[in-house]
Amino acid sequence: MTGSPYRYKVGELRPSQILYTFGIGSIADLPHLSVMVMGLDGWDKNPATTTLLSEPRLLAAVRRELGTQVKELCSPPIPQEDEESANPFDEAARIGVPVSPFPTWMVCPQCRLLAPLQSGLFELKSSPYRINETRYVHKNCPKSRKPPAVVPARFLVACQHGHLDDFPWHYFVHQGASDCQGVLRFEEYGVTGAASDIVVRCEGCQRSRRLSDAFGENGKQNMPKCRGRHPHLRDFDDECDQQMEAMLLGASNSWFPITLSALSIPLHASPLAQLVQKHWDILGDAPDPQTLAFSLGMAQRTGQLLEFLKYTHEEIWASIEQFRQGQNKQDHAQDLKTPEWQVLSLSVPTPTSQEFQLRPVSSPKGYEQFFTRTVLVERIREVRALIGFTRIQSPGDFDDTGEIPSEYRVRISRNAPSWVPASEVKGEGIFLQFNESQLQAWETSPAVLKRAQLTLEAQKRWLRIRNLDPAKIPVPSMRYVLIHSFSHALMRQLAIECGYNAASLRERLFAKSPHEEHGPQAGLLIYTAAPDSEGTLGGLVNLGEPDTLGYHISQALTSIRLCASDPLCADHDPNQGIPSLHWAACHACLFSPETSCERGNKYLDRSTLIPTFASDNLHFFALPDGEF
Repeated sequence: MTGSPYRYKVGELRPSQILYTFGIGSIADLPHLSVMVMGLDGWDKNPATTTLLSEPRLLAAVRRELGTQVKELCSPPIPQEDEESANPFDEAARIGVPVSPFPTWMVCPQCRLLAPLQSGLFELKSSPYRINETRYVHKNCPKSRKPPAVVPARFLVACQHGHLDDFPWHYFVHQGASDCQGVLRFEEYGVTGAASDIVVRCEGCQRSRRLSDAFGENGKQNMPKCRGRHPHLRDFDDECDQQMEAMLLGASNSWFPITLSALSIPLHASPLAQLVQKHWDILGDAPDPQTLAFSLGMAQRTGQLLEFLKYTHEEIWASIEQFRQGQNKQDHAQDLKTPEWQVLSLSVPTPTSQEFQLRPVSSPKGYEQFFTRTVLVERIREVRALIGFTRIQSPGDFDDTGEIPSEYRVRISRNAPSWVPASEVKGEGIFLQFNESQLQAWETSPAVLKRAQLTLEAQKRWLRIRNLDPAKIPVPSMRYVLIHSFSHALMRQLAIECGYNAASLRERLFAKSPHEEHGPQAGLLIYTAAPDSEGTLGGLVNLGEPDTLGYHISQALTSIRLCASDPLCADHDPNQGIPSLHWAACHACLFSPETSCERGNKYLDRSTLIPTFASDNLHFFALPDGEF
């Protein structure tokens, strides 16, 4: 923990949590503390504790987003296994990610004092042997002999431009700026914890106010203008025209990661070229053959890069030059998924490697007319990188990272970063390619065209409410809605019937119309996306055999024909009532964990798959006998 003269170890998180649950700018709730993960400027990127992750396509995409100064993708700093039980006073025990207490206002549970840490009324108590007991105490509490542990005030303010700040307690209680220096008390008169049962009182002027006045549309008017604060950077933006909104500590919309991911597809068939690609983060910096020879010699003396011993330095340098030319072309590419589509659909020759192996099989039995290709991905590696985050506005509302308006994106460091945190996942998957002729015939039917127009109107209405320009955010095509809905139905079936945890599966969708660049594309990849061992031993690939997969597709479609929430689910219209971006879909039939979904459970409609109570002319599938 930073923010004091000393550094304390205050808790533990898994590496995947550091990036995607409690990443830079997010708030992590520890047993007695609430802390914010600080920006990259304070991270200790030590070669002994971080791992370079080589993925040239992803690095090129990150450089397009953050600048050409980004040189590396690295894992978060992780202590070595033999350091877990090391002396807590050693420097090795302090390896980790820097955090700082946030919010900085605390409440004493005994005397109900509400004050900031800067007031000096609270003292940090830490134990190097019991890190989970690190806490702040009210050292002079009048109602307790033993200094009680204080708790963070559970209210914050934020704006849609990604700024976050402590709740303006003095401003709120005094209904504006005031010179009163009275002590504040946080008083609760109910047991529910509702904002209407909480009163903040000033002992100096005896003014008080209920917390419910800070919420809702009217509550925004009781908040001051945004100060443009980024507590994770200890910085302020020059100006912000937004009105602050009150939110609860731990609210799900307080932090959304902006990530990029790429599958590690082999770009070259030769073993040497694949080795160069695998170790590009090390070899790519060599300016000439002499430096390369020296670097290889030094690395091989320490037991690294031994795979290159069977090649001459001239062969390695020639392969590096060839790879560098190909990488320059990638730097100008604007699409991460198209090369993956070309490889998975077998449109281009597909070399195999230790991290990428494909096995084509026949189409699912009984669904040959709907799918032209099934490919079992027996080995796959995915690398993900964190490049920013948003607050209140979810990145899942946009089809592509580049569509997120710049004013909503929050940077992860004060200065332009030279590296970004990343993680890798290895597993397996199933790729299905839709029959393009069948799909185009379905897309051009009158009912589908009408549904596409209604979806466009729903998105415009939804975006206007969020002050987003509908002209800048295209609506996904109906083929995307179809493929997305089918992906969720199949993932749910695999999770229920085959023992896979729902959160351990992830989708990767390919949906481009014929008139789009690099189109047409119509397919999906369902793959294991958890960093543990579940699903990495062939269980998912075995489900892709024609007979087995055909059975599971039938079960998936049958299970969503009737929903436990019907007829309300089937009749759902995003243009009616509360704005939404899905049709016949809910938690009982199609919704999946948001870590598994590309679009945050938006643009789903089971009516595009099978007949429902509300629609019998939109469905794409039918049972083999033609009856459903």
